[in-house]
Amino acid sequence: MSVSLQKGQKISLSKDNVGLSCVIVGLGWDETQKKKGLFARKESAIDCDASALLLTNGKLVGKQDIVYYAHLRHESGGVVHKGDNLTGAGAGDDEQIVVDLSKVPYGVDRIVFVVNIYQAVQRGQHFGMIKNAFIRIVDNRNNNEMCRYNLTDDYSGCTAMIFGEIYKHNNEWKFNAVGQGTADAGLTELAGRFR
Repeated sequence: MSVSLQKGQKISLSKDNVGLSCVIVGLGWDETQKKKGLFARKESAIDCDASALLLTNGKLVGKQDIVYYAHLRHESGGVVHKGDNLTGAGAGDDEQIVVDLSKVPYGVDRIVFVVNIYQAVQRGQHFGMIKNAFIRIVDNRNNNEMCRYNLTDDYSGCTAMIFGEIYKHNNEWKFNAVGQGTADAGLTELAGRFR
């Protein structure tokens, strides 16, 4: 049974799931309704990009530890991005990142899941134009959803988001529902927060 999380809430992934080694992190979002009419400005589709940052002692060591649409697989094989969705259209997960906890390098203690809007500043787009955003954790063994965090705050003006993180505490893997909006222009600036 899936647990519905609130902002800042933490849950153990391994405590009640003996043998859990691989999870799917599903991220999703929808665009709000665009203005229609003869004089409505033609707007570009909002292209959100999900990424995973692998942190060692709470810090991003180098760009090799960023998994995103142009670097789909961490060298350890512990984190694999399933590919870029350019529109966010349709139901269900828009992007998925598979985390094999048994392959995550020993020193990595946090994996942070972020989403930024591609060319947000140039296109005048922000997360206030997004609705139904969520992050969920699925047990890869049986495809059962373990937990879900629906982001409900108003993120107008935010061009990037820290959705959540999987972290290790006392040799136990946990998930933290973060839901923090930022004004970072892209993944480079967002990753800089963790250096």
